[in-house]
Amino acid sequence: MTEELFYAVFHTAAGWTGLLGSKAGLRRATLPQHSEAEVIQLLGIDNSLADFSPRLYQRLIERLQAYYEGHPVDFPDKLDLSGGTDFQRSVWQATRLIPYGETRSYIQIARQTGRPKASRAVGQALHRNPLPVIIPCHRVVAGNGTLGGFGGGEEMKSYLLALEMTDDIR
Repeated sequence: MTEELFYAVFHTAAGWTGLLGSKAGLRRATLPQHSEAEVIQLLGIDNSLADFSPRLYQRLIERLQAYYEGHPVDFPDKLDLSGGTDFQRSVWQATRLIPYGETRSYIQIARQTGRPKASRAVGQALHRNPLPVIIPCHRVVAGNGTLGGFGGGEEMKSYLLALEMTDDIR
């Protein structure tokens, strides 16, 4: 028996974005892309494996659209992180707690997960984050304040961090 999956592809101010989930929760999200086809490829689905269900994700879609317009948004959505290891899930959960407009270092996340010497492993777990923006891995920077790595590239990380700057910080 195959698991029922649902997806949505939609446009934001930054480009096309997609979501994939199961009944257990949201499983994957894409960063903005140039086309719907790129999003579907990144989601790793074809139409026969998942049901196009934008209504299921309507509130989340609206929040992501607002986010990419520069509005502070929270993502309290139910997630399906079953594809990650225990350590990855602990890193993703810790990262999910970083407030909009703030950053944490890799070492801070490592300490928060109870593995203070695992900052490199934290970076690897964040590189495998299936839900960028929703699990805001772009908010994790190197201890010296430099950006560090990002699966979406340094330019996208800079863009997302700049998007979240408040008027007080600018």
